[in-house]
Amino acid sequence: MEGRPAELGRSSHGRPAGLNEAEQRQLDLVRRFGTLGSLLMAVGAIGAGASPVVNPFQDFPVLNLFIRVGTVSMAAVYTGMGLLIVSWLWLGRFASPGRPRLVSRSQMDRTLMMWLVPLSLSLPMFSRDVYSYLAIGEMAARGFDPYTQGPAETLGVDHPLTRGVPNIWRDTPSPYGQVGLAIGRGIASLVGDHLMVGILLHRLLALAGIAMIVWALPRLARRFGVPPVAALWLGAANPLVLFHLVSGVHNEALAIGLMLAGFELALSRSVILGTVIITTAALVKLPAVLALGFLGAVLARRMGGDIRDLLRITVKLVIVFALTLAAWRLLTGLDFGWIGALDVPNIVKTFKSPTTALGMAAGGIGILLGVGNHMDSAILIGRGLGYVIIAVICVALLWIAFRTRVPGRNPLTALGIALGCVLLLGAVVHPWYMIWAAIPLAAATNSRRFRTAAIVLSIVLAVPDPPPGMTYEGRAYVIPLSVAAGLIACALLVWAVRKHMPEPNNGKKRVLF
Repeated sequence: MEGRPAELGRSSHGRPAGLNEAEQRQLDLVRRFGTLGSLLMAVGAIGAGASPVVNPFQDFPVLNLFIRVGTVSMAAVYTGMGLLIVSWLWLGRFASPGRPRLVSRSQMDRTLMMWLVPLSLSLPMFSRDVYSYLAIGEMAARGFDPYTQGPAETLGVDHPLTRGVPNIWRDTPSPYGQVGLAIGRGIASLVGDHLMVGILLHRLLALAGIAMIVWALPRLARRFGVPPVAALWLGAANPLVLFHLVSGVHNEALAIGLMLAGFELALSRSVILGTVIITTAALVKLPAVLALGFLGAVLARRMGGDIRDLLRITVKLVIVFALTLAAWRLLTGLDFGWIGALDVPNIVKTFKSPTTALGMAAGGIGILLGVGNHMDSAILIGRGLGYVIIAVICVALLWIAFRTRVPGRNPLTALGIALGCVLLLGAVVHPWYMIWAAIPLAAATNSRRFRTAAIVLSIVLAVPDPPPGMTYEGRAYVIPLSVAAGLIACALLVWAVRKHMPEPNNGKKRVLF
């Protein structure tokens, strides 16, 4: 229990004991330090977040000062980000697999809640996608077809919801499935064009997804020999989750939550129920459908592990999948036009995607060599190569998940790797895409190598996108100055409390964690 001194070493059952009194005091400081970071981010978001065109705080005394000092507000956000990342690393010292004393589940849950609440009440940051969700939902509520039209054409360029959508997405159809679109339509029917209420409801959906992740992750971790608090630390408390799923209000939160909940329910209670939930997740964001393949591998191994078992369970899953698709088609009244719109995000050409970068590099070389501008064709070939590699890797991982019984090569590990490959080698890559891979892998392996790589990648990917979710053309100095100020402030605060925080690996400084 929280607050009760624990004996040194492991418990009488051989499991890790709880934290001792000194470690509990350190944990309290870690919590408060992270909460301070979360509060700074929430306050800074008033002036530096992805706010609506008309900032809702502009008429609030005192708070409207943050709107007028955008650089200071952004510095507050970066200071908070630094504090939260450092606090997460410190918390990880109490949740590392193999440690004799681990933070308890209730302590981990309470810490996560303290860090989540301020970000849940702030303006969106790092992305403006939530405004697209609102505009698409309003289109559907008015009877327009979001799979063939864009917000500018249907709502008008001067509509409050259209104005919040990034210019590149104002004339494009929606790539989201029936469930995601039906949710947006329901929210629009309730709140109309009331932006802040709509943002709040979409964030509540994201928090519902986080709640499902927190429910499913420790249960899956126990199945694969990972300490539940270690999985929660690396999965749910990850800066990528806090910054992009909670603060950024991405519908990945709901899709991943449903996917994991469905996977766990299929293994523990009902295969049919789990399959229905995973299919529903795929109708929010398509990558969740991969979980059905690896679920089939688990169930086929349970049945005996031969090819006939695999075929039987595949037929069962396909039937449930098809019936669920038909049911959602009838319930929502929406067709499958989103399949044709899946290519919409691919209009973005960015070096963040390795396959797109390869095509852009090849096209650029062609221009330099004087063979003409074939940039679009080169990008198409690069992306096509990526899809071929994805198909080969996924098939290989499915076979490994079905046939291999080597420890550490479980189906959840294969699912995490497959999701990572699909999204990394896709035509467009955003930092929060890696959450699809990180969360399943957090519950699937105790590998120190993986944990170290995941820690580094989580930090590196959590920070590149600016808080407003857009660039600062004409004011390029704003972000560098804000980052510098944030780093200095964060460093001073960390230095001030460093002696009171936990040492790496229970005092052994030769390793990272």
